[in-house]
Amino acid sequence: MTLVDPLSSLARARASVLRSSTAERVADAVREEVVEGRLRPGARLPEQALCDALGVSRNTVREALSQLVNERVLAREPNRGVFVARPDAAAVRDVYRVRRLVEPAAVRDGEAWGPAAVARVRAAVDEGRAAARTANWDGVASANQHFHRALVAMGGSPRLDQQMKLLLAEMRLVFHRMSEVREFHEPYLDRNDAICDLLEAGDRAAAAEEVRRYLSDAESQILDAYARL
Repeated sequence: MTLVDPLSSLARARASVLRSSTAERVADAVREEVVEGRLRPGARLPEQALCDALGVSRNTVREALSQLVNERVLAREPNRGVFVARPDAAAVRDVYRVRRLVEPAAVRDGEAWGPAAVARVRAAVDEGRAAARTANWDGVASANQHFHRALVAMGGSPRLDQQMKLLLAEMRLVFHRMSEVREFHEPYLDRNDAICDLLEAGDRAAAAEEVRRYLSDAESQILDAYARL
């Protein structure tokens, strides 16, 4: 896969990057491309191409890339450059270990829970259904990312939201390794809907327990797929 399309998409983030002109903004823009599935595992990220796409200096790009390497979203290969990471089974286990601690707690106890927060969850469910109707399975995967981001947003913590961005970036890289994209994502449309139904009914405890089961099942499914690679 070439970098033409992802870098074209990154160029749309140029205005926000220029407003702050910081490595953090560049890192956010690249990370979001990973979360949305436009940058895939193994894609090379040439420094000059990123400079041209985002309109920033090479030093700023280098700082941003180093940050993303530390976050395990990217990987640096000596004498070859920086590439989008390929998470292994140990990374999958650790990401889900964190998600099982964070997501159910945000659903059950989060201070930002309320009609607006639940509406964002419902919007992500509807987004996934709409993508499935057109067989847009990458769109379904993106909607699923938005669903889980909306769950964590119930925590009402900007710091937690930022950490979730890092986890979701790694998760999107994991999803790219699933050979049967539709078969993996389609069953979770109903489970997302069921969790949203519980939230709309005000049963946060039951919703949190369903999120916990959901994450455990997804982890097992992914690790089984990794074992067959």
